[in-house]
Amino acid sequence: MKRNILILSVIAILLSSCANEFNAVYKSQDYDYKYEYAKESFATGHFNRAITLLQELVTIEKGTENAQECLYMLGMAEYCSHDYQSASEYFKKYSSTYPKGTYAEMATYYNGESLYRSTPEARLDQTDTYSSISAYQDFLDLFPESKYHTLAQNRMFELQDKLVQKEYLTAKLYYNLGSYFGNCTNGGNNFEASIITAQNAIKDYPYTKKREDFILLIMKSKYGLAEQSIESKRLDRFRDAEDECYGFLNEFPDSKYKDVAEKFIAGCKKEIKD
Repeated sequence: MKRNILILSVIAILLSSCANEFNAVYKSQDYDYKYEYAKESFATGHFNRAITLLQELVTIEKGTENAQECLYMLGMAEYCSHDYQSASEYFKKYSSTYPKGTYAEMATYYNGESLYRSTPEARLDQTDTYSSISAYQDFLDLFPESKYHTLAQNRMFELQDKLVQKEYLTAKLYYNLGSYFGNCTNGGNNFEASIITAQNAIKDYPYTKKREDFILLIMKSKYGLAEQSIESKRLDRFRDAEDECYGFLNEFPDSKYKDVAEKFIAGCKKEIKD
């Protein structure tokens, strides 16, 4: 028990000593010393200390030979502290201020990484995803020979998959809402919205791995649309749905949803014949 108390006392003294040391550095007007202390804090993983000092130093050191390193290090300290939005802002500031600077390549790359780590799950707003893709594209354009080229490219593919998933979830939601009209305005229709969303996704991402899922949704939505149509539109819409079913079977003859397409075809033929 006494041993544990002694250990805790020593730790408390050390922490107090470190805090006192940092406060002294923070209040100091010796900016060279403050700069070296910030670098040491960053190197030893004390990122919050480094951030506190560097936020002042980026202004103090502006125009000096330390200016570039201060700004880049501040961005990296924020990145390592998982404040990715702040990190992105500092990396963008570095790139615009020092486009040919010592850390230009890394700042451009880590801007993309910061935004990448800020992207939400697919069902949420994807503004940061678009921003991250744009940042990675800028990096690839500016530094095509970078050793991070492949990683940045793979990140872009991953983010594009997230955008595809977002479109798929949206199209699927419209389909699931089906004949519910509570959310429809200006004569809109959930099945039509599902069809348009899925078709646009295929157009925007023609090589997506979810192509079959999108075409399946189009097929099911066209059949659902035909079923709820007024008499004057039923025949044409069932014919359109039948064509979509055959198109699905031609493109995916071994699909596990083959029986769904065949069931819809039978339903279409019955309606068309009648």
